[in-house]
This record gives sequence, C-alpha cells and structure tokens, in this order.
Amino acid sequence: MKQRSRDISQSHGGRSQGGQSRGPSRACSRRALLERGLALPLALAATACGGIIPGRGPPVDLYRLTPKSSFETGQPKVDWQLVLEAPTSAASLNTTRIALQRDPMQIEYYARAGWEDRAPAMLQTLMLESFENSGRIVSVGRENLGLRSDFVLKTDLREFQAIYYEGIPPSVLVAINLKLVQMPRREIVGSILLSHKVKAQADSIAAVVEAYDLALGKVLKKTVLWTLDTGAQFWIDA
Repeated sequence: MKQRSRDISQSHGGRSQGGQSRGPSRACSRRALLERGLALPLALAATACGGIIPGRGPPVDLYRLTPKSSFETGQPKVDWQLVLEAPTSAASLNTTRIALQRDPMQIEYYARAGWEDRAPAMLQTLMLESFENSGRIVSVGRENLGLRSDFVLKTDLREFQAIYYEGIPPSVLVAINLKLVQMPRREIVGSILLSHKVKAQADSIAAVVEAYDLALGKVLKKTVLWTLDTGAQFWIDA
C-alpha cells in the first residue's frame, strides 16, 4: 500500500568527507566551495520545512480518545487473570498521526493534528481502562508488568482511518483482530475480527475525532464482552 503524508516536508542534507590537506590555500578554497554548495539547499530546506524546525510554525493539535464506560449491570464476574499484549499494526498506523484515505490504495495524514500517543499504544491503554470499567474483571494488566496470566489477549489493529473515497463528510473505520490465548498451554481458544464504521458529522478534524471516538467505543465494548465470555467457556479453576 502506498503511503504519503499531506503534510510531510523532506529536507536533504549532504555529508562531506575530509581528505588530507595539500596546503592552506587549497583547503580554504575547498571549504569555500563546500559552504557555497551547501548554502542553497540548506536555505531551501529551511524555507520548505519551516513547520518541522523547533520554534517555527503553528503547534500540532493533540487529541485523545476515551475508554468504554457504559456496560450492562448484573453480568457475571470472572476470577481469572488477563494480560493484554501490546497491539500490533501496520507501519502506516503505528504513528501519532491521524490517518485518512482519499483512495483505497493510499494512506495520508491530517496536517497539524495528531494523537497523544501512537495508535497501538493508545489502543492498549483504552482497552485496559475499558476492561476495568466493565466491573467484571479485576486482574487485568499490561504484558510488561510481568503478571501471571491465565489468558493473554493478542490484538492486531487492522483499520484506523478516516475514509473520504466513500463520500464527504468522511466515515471513520476501526477494525481489530483478537486472539485469546489460554496459558500455560499457549493455546488459542478464540479468534475474532471486530469492526465498526461511523460517519462524521462534518468534514472537520473535531468532527472526525468524535467519529473515531464513537467507532472505537463500539469496538472496545465488543472486545470486552467477547473476551470475558470466551474466557469463561474455557476457564478451569485449578
């Protein structure tokens, strides 16, 4: 898949290799040529890339999404422990930039806007908080905490972008693949692809972020319910 950013400026620098000096005049002449040769591309790069030079251009607006907090009451609780592995994703989504597609074969990004963290890392945090908000499981944590686990949830972020090629305002598509692994046998006891699409109310970054939040909220709720129900089917209290 071709990847391109609507707001990426690239600067190209050169690297000079020094040789042995053959005399003061020749060294000075060589240095003068290098300085003159580099002056123009560096000046052009500074003009073209003003937005990425510290202190130049407007700052990037950062956005955050919210965990799922509304769950049905009276659902059975589980007493096994769950560890959430760090989600994986394609390189085009493993970024703080907010992705969009104006063509099915191309990824672009919104200018001057980004997530507070890389999308997979943000997803893991929101999943953890959503499990806790369900009130059905207490023993849930990240893999890097070294917790003993009865189940491990593997997550692959497949879709996380605003889609313009289906119409304007765009629709936001969120899709994740889940695999529930029972420990210590490391056997996959369940696998599912969950997705949801929400049309933004307007073609603005604020409206698009709101659509992201709604779409991800639906997927997060499905993730919690599917994981707890699937784990309950295979749990054997030792």
